[in-house]
Amino acid sequence: MQTSALPDLAHTDTTPMHWLATAAAMAAVVAAAGLLQPDASASASTTPHRTVAQHGASPAAAPDPAHADFPLECGGAGHTVAKRAPGDLDGDGRPETVAVVHCAAGSGTPPSGVYVLTQGNGAAPRIVATLVDPVQKMSVGDFAVRDGVVSATLLGYSSPSVPSCCPDEQEQVTWQWRNGAFVRSSRPADPAGAGV
Repeated sequence: MQTSALPDLAHTDTTPMHWLATAAAMAAVVAAAGLLQPDASASASTTPHRTVAQHGASPAAAPDPAHADFPLECGGAGHTVAKRAPGDLDGDGRPETVAVVHCAAGSGTPPSGVYVLTQGNGAAPRIVATLVDPVQKMSVGDFAVRDGVVSATLLGYSSPSVPSCCPDEQEQVTWQWRNGAFVRSSRPADPAGAGV
């Protein structure tokens, strides 16, 4: 066996003091990492709800309109969520839900509201945009959410004398999130489909 020409390196021998110093350094690193985490108490109004998808993490569920509070005055009749569609409308990785809602009615065509819902972790769904207000006295025919675009056929009335059962005007409408707002585009519907 050949001996080393270098002096004996005493600091290469571990002692309990070395292990204690290593454990203390690791605890300091873990504590510092905990201090650098985002503030969970920050309000949703000051903190955007952007999330980063992690490998293996399940995607966030779209808000359920059954748990939302809609601004409809139905005179005690309650409301009906007639249509709903999820989609990531603002590109933040979390799905929103677009809901078509109207007062529950035994007959006729009650006016609809079209609402965009979002939901924070553990919070109830909340309305972040009203695309169609029921005061416009429109109802919704075809409806879809695809690739961040909301599309609908709006049914309306040419005059107050048109019976509420039978809308006589149609308009094809889309909404898309741009620069912090939903931008509406529209065109008249095909006249062959009028009265649907």
